Amino acid sequence: MRKYIYICWMALCLWMCQGRLAAEEIKSVSDEKETSFLYGNMDQWLVRQIEESSIIGGETKLLYEIAAKDTVVGNIAYTNAGGSPWRTSNVMAKVAGIVKTNVSVFPERRGTGWCARLETRMEKVKVFGIVDIEVVAAGSVFLGKIHEPIKGTKNPQSMLLSGIPFTKRPKALRFDYKVKVMPEHHRVRSTGFSRKTTVPGQDSIAVVLFLQKRWEDKDGNVFCKRVGTMVQRYAKSSNGWVNNATYPILYGDITKDPAYKDYMRIQVEERYTTNSKGESVPIHEIGWADKNETPTHMILQFVSSHGGAYIGSPGNTFWIDNVKLVY
Repeated sequence: MRKYIYICWMALCLWMCQGRLAAEEIKSVSDEKETSFLYGNMDQWLVRQIEESSIIGGETKLLYEIAAKDTVVGNIAYTNAGGSPWRTSNVMAKVAGIVKTNVSVFPERRGTGWCARLETRMEKVKVFGIVDIEVVAAGSVFLGKIHEPIKGTKNPQSMLLSGIPFTKRPKALRFDYKVKVMPEHHRVRSTGFSRKTTVPGQDSIAVVLFLQKRWEDKDGNVFCKRVGTMVQRYAKSSNGWVNNATYPILYGDITKDPAYKDYMRIQVEERYTTNSKGESVPIHEIGWADKNETPTHMILQFVSSHGGAYIGSPGNTFWIDNVKLVY
């Protein structure tokens, strides 16, 4: 019994480390143009009602997705609804017949509308009321899809379709944000079964945008070169909301650019997509594209901790709203 719960929980939590673009509105700002992402104003949310297995408490959990307003009742695998390009780290796993959820992204009122709140949390699994497993789980909002339900621990990242088709060359990413960053100079590592430990280095909240030029060989392997790069990390809490924060996208080989950081390097982590044969395959990022190259895909991710699976600072919180591209 404990083994089955462990498998389910590990499969689910590996997702926590962790389409298309449509214009809702274009407006001129001097010589700039802003293009909003579909549902990028975070005002519409779909709610899923999932009942977890009785062996772990049988609670009904609400999972929130950025999509057209709706309520879906039942343990139903979710696919992006209403043309939404967004997925979150709110997911359902079903392994060995046990259904478990993770909820680390929430809608929150902001003025007359809504924003998204991403949290790094200590998640617990209880068996018959006894705490059995405790792990660190980060909140994430990203462009792409998840092949739900998660069914096992073997390479769960392969169930993610990372990024969306995209062929433009924006100048910058713009959004509103608020961050709360825990002040400790170390992070927590908790996998659920090993002893909880600390990891040197303060946690930070992150935004990652990559423009890639992808291609597929005759065997179905997918490769890409990096066309554009924007990575922003926050190591200190903000003083309330920061509106219209604008971050330039750097093109081509940026290793000599003063803004370059090691965490902007090629193949910083393995990501997956679906090839023309319908197979989930890794995206092999093999180098920098020419700075004038046209991309084929965009990766965009907001995440409340950067440390990887099971590592983070519980309490880190990232609020985002009004996500746009600037041309």
